[in-house]
Amino acid sequence: MMGGMTGPRTPTTLAALAALLADETRASVCLALLDRRAWTSGELARHCGVAPSTISEHLTRLVDGGLLVQERQGRHRYVRLADPDTARMIEDLAAHVRPPKAAAGGGLRAHSAGQALARGRTCYDHLAGRLGVAITDAMTGRGLLSQDAGFSLTGPGLVWLTGLGADLSAYDSPAPPSRRPLARPCLDWTERRPHLAGTAGAELCRLVLDRGWATRIGTRRAVRVTPLGLGELHRTLGIEPDLLEVA
Repeated sequence: MMGGMTGPRTPTTLAALAALLADETRASVCLALLDRRAWTSGELARHCGVAPSTISEHLTRLVDGGLLVQERQGRHRYVRLADPDTARMIEDLAAHVRPPKAAAGGGLRAHSAGQALARGRTCYDHLAGRLGVAITDAMTGRGLLSQDAGFSLTGPGLVWLTGLGADLSAYDSPAPPSRRPLARPCLDWTERRPHLAGTAGAELCRLVLDRGWATRIGTRRAVRVTPLGLGELHRTLGIEPDLLEVA
């Protein structure tokens, strides 16, 4: 079952899973952990604006419920999302929530952070936001990605991605060690359209960051396309720089 929750899928287990996320603090924790990093309980307490004792109770519930896993190093308690399936569930749920209306007096900082996430971010281990959707659209337009029945890399797409340096060797075997698909759509919660996920999406995200085409902004999930990236994405995929530059 999702997030390491074992046992039969029943109305009771579904209600228990829903109850884990039916709290603003626990939902905030799960959204923060979509950056794929392990956070300390203290970092999450500050992020959520609650006391350490309060965050500890919430983290215990999320760990016991199978959505998070934890490890301790000295006095610090680190937690992260249990697995990619859990991350997918959180992102999919977020995509089905209507965007909130702009609140008066919300603050320039909060607005700027939201705009940065909308322009480009990581969704666990792949690219999302305007950047992720633009790359997905460009790959589709150039025949590298097919969206006819779900998502699948085409022959030219496999050649292109491996040529960039992606490691897809696990999928050369007829019995891959992982059940994770090579390519799948992930509904983008800001663009309301799918972006590329799966192993291909994760490798593409790694390459974009490793090559310096994009860089992380601070400690959050937001990423910004670099001048080098604007040129390379235009050269390799035909993405117009104006689409990705800050307005």
